[in-house]
Amino acid sequence: MPSTHTYNRKQNFLRACRGEAVDHVPAWIMRQAGRYLPEYQAVREKHSFLEICKTPELAAEVSLQPFRRLGVDAVIVFSDILIVAEAMGMALEVPESGPVLRKPIRDVTAVKRLRAFDPHVATQFVGDAIREICRAVGPDVPVIGFAGAPWTLACYMIEGKTRGEIATSKRMLYARPELLRALLEKIADATALYLQAQIEAGAAVVQLFDTWAGELTRDEYFSFALPVTQRVIHALHDSGTPVILYTKGTAHCIASLAVTGAQVLSVDWRIELDEARRKFGPHIGLQGNVDPRVLLTSPEIVADAVRATIAKTGGIGHIVNLGHGILPKTPVENAAAFVRAAQEFKLPGVATRARSGAGRAVESGAEN
Repeated sequence: MPSTHTYNRKQNFLRACRGEAVDHVPAWIMRQAGRYLPEYQAVREKHSFLEICKTPELAAEVSLQPFRRLGVDAVIVFSDILIVAEAMGMALEVPESGPVLRKPIRDVTAVKRLRAFDPHVATQFVGDAIREICRAVGPDVPVIGFAGAPWTLACYMIEGKTRGEIATSKRMLYARPELLRALLEKIADATALYLQAQIEAGAAVVQLFDTWAGELTRDEYFSFALPVTQRVIHALHDSGTPVILYTKGTAHCIASLAVTGAQVLSVDWRIELDEARRKFGPHIGLQGNVDPRVLLTSPEIVADAVRATIAKTGGIGHIVNLGHGILPKTPVENAAAFVRAAQEFKLPGVATRARSGAGRAVESGAEN
């Protein structure tokens, strides 16, 4: 007989984080509020990127667009990882060519100049956006807060901008390791407080993005990135809020990822999920890991890729996502197919889910 479970989206998502049985495999998309959506483009025609980030009503609106259009299982607040760098005292600009931090960190004086900040004051707009989203979706839909992991944020702060090259950051690691560690620890403490404020505002889950982790060797990750990642996650432990850690290009660092303390590890397409499950064991959730470029093909190919990904985990302790952010030229119908394929995957003993309305998932005639 099919299961009669009727977990709401938040319950289902949190059960997946804990590796418990779910009604359906939850799905969301990194960078899901973005340029592939025409409704986001319409907002951007009237408002700058930072204006959207710092105006709670606008941030909430663009955060909710993928929920309305795609029926994703979680809403991630629209913001940017460099908001923390700005709050610590660095001037931030976001031209069309990409974000820029003025006066990048290069010496002890610059590190000492970075300030601790009260996230309830300096970044209150993020908490207000989360509260606005929570009011809009109600108690049954999880809202995700996020921040950059210390190593990745440090790379931006040292380089001033990144276009795929972090030579200055690596030079600091080799020549001034004590300076880099001081910077990483300062970022970690600020990030922990920032995420705690997001949790207090209503975030049911938080994610750390460590996009540049793959630029480190296994020993460098263990020595530099791991301790400060653990520092952030440990600081959030008492909240009971699951932490998802996303890393890119880190197949060589699996041993360290397993001991970060993150409840869920989000990985790119270079790590096979069945192999990750064997190495991480059943007590760490997995997120991912479809190659974003698959979404440039067709709904049928996208759905096949999602089903193949879920098959590697059996759908238990698995949150379906991409292996990196969605690409701007992704057709909306392919993004919808991605979410739909996860939600309709036939888990053993669970009734097949149907779709209704503007991307909303329903079961037994009742909206989830």
